[in-house]
Amino acid sequence: MLAASVEYVNRLTPGWSGGAAFEGPADEAEAVVEALAAIGYPRPSVLAADARRLAELAGRMRIVFEAAQTGDLDRAADEINALLLDTNARPQLDRRERGWSLHFHGPDDGLVNGWAAGCAAGLALAVGSDLAGRLGVCAAPHCDRVFVDVSRNGQRRFCSPQCQSRVKAAAHRARQL
Repeated sequence: MLAASVEYVNRLTPGWSGGAAFEGPADEAEAVVEALAAIGYPRPSVLAADARRLAELAGRMRIVFEAAQTGDLDRAADEINALLLDTNARPQLDRRERGWSLHFHGPDDGLVNGWAAGCAAGLALAVGSDLAGRLGVCAAPHCDRVFVDVSRNGQRRFCSPQCQSRVKAAAHRARQL
């Protein structure tokens, strides 16, 4: 669910992306579908109201990444706890074709609470573990996309190889002057 949190925050919140201003999606419903597709979920139809609600919740998830990046785990935990309450997150085992699967919502919850509750639970598990220091915001100029550092040494600073390359190229050009 951390991957879904990253996709929602990066696709649904305005800011900077790869050196360019990112106003947010023109079509929030399509952005939600693309975020789900990016994590391997089949392409559902998404109601505009559901997409708006997920965009609002993605903004709150961004707060978690930003707080964790600065080491303010109290603020991250406060926001996660509020998300858990707002989405009615609760663990539940659901029977699937290949056995049991752990989810953090009821079988009757819709798209918004289903995914947002799972994302909130994933963020809670991360902040409550050694992964707390692995939630980050891109360090490249004019980029504020979020990431989860899964590198072996835990030293990731950029959301993508493109941002890392931009920073390295700029540093190289600066040294050449």
